[in-house]
Amino acid sequence: MESNWRLEKALKRVSILDTIGCSLHRRSSGLKIGILTRNENSYSVTQLKDAFRKRGFEAFCFSFKDVVVHIKDREYFFCRGVNLLNDLQAVFVRPIGRGSLEEILFQINLLHRLCANGMTVVNHPKAIEVAVDKYYTSSILRSNGIPVPESVVTENVREGLRGFRRLSGEVVVKPLFGSRGIGISYFTDKDVVERVLRTLEFHRHVLYLQRFIPHGSSDLRAFVIGGRVVAAMRRVSDSWKNNISQGARPSAVQLTKEVEDLAIRSARALGCEVAGVDIIDGPDGPVVVEVNSQPGWRGIQQVSKISIAEKVAEYLARKISGGA
Repeated sequence: MESNWRLEKALKRVSILDTIGCSLHRRSSGLKIGILTRNENSYSVTQLKDAFRKRGFEAFCFSFKDVVVHIKDREYFFCRGVNLLNDLQAVFVRPIGRGSLEEILFQINLLHRLCANGMTVVNHPKAIEVAVDKYYTSSILRSNGIPVPESVVTENVREGLRGFRRLSGEVVVKPLFGSRGIGISYFTDKDVVERVLRTLEFHRHVLYLQRFIPHGSSDLRAFVIGGRVVAAMRRVSDSWKNNISQGARPSAVQLTKEVEDLAIRSARALGCEVAGVDIIDGPDGPVVVEVNSQPGWRGIQQVSKISIAEKVAEYLARKISGGA
């Protein structure tokens, strides 16, 4: 009787420990890939989790706010009971989002330190650093012979207005950091541009102006993974902005060899293993306007026959095994 009672008690204890272990995401017998995300229920992350599971990986979703770094005899990275360096085979980075200067510096440096300690991080933090900065992106692309819109970047309103005239008085003013087309505006009126530039200068923003390139009401998005274009779409809108989040509609497209090569070269120039490359059909040929190092794929998936999440999972699995 007593032995049965002890056995029952032991089994209950094991059950409780198992429950706690699951809630803390402790290491399971399988392989585990981290997904660094602010929203583990987003479309892309949900797709990724399923794709990882199909390949035998457990997906561990976490955010920067979950991470604790302990510097002692060496550097330790903990997150909700998980030792990141010991328990994860790789980390896939979804959009980092807004933050203070301190937060962003800490987050990027944290990714750098994970890499320095042997962790596979996709995309590499250096690629994220470059791609998130529109000036830096344009500069590197241009230095690699990739066509980009003529641009003027300054902190000085007077120089910004000179740039407006130099760019033929038809410009797009963009925030240096940002995505989804938010804050991007088109101007042809000098007085309006001056008012906008002075306001931006007052709030300590860098002034970033690009020559407007007529491109109708559509552009192209190429999704690059591991040096290959795996999917593409034409984004069609009712205005000159072509972001899906701004109301543009995806349609299937077959990229020309020239545009496909341009997308691959752009991702490679920035060091992006996974990238969304935005290209417009200008009067003088295709021009790269942006490279997104943390692209979503809800829109492009609607017009793609392949599963983009499964292509990402396949690439990461190969990279972990040394095949990528």
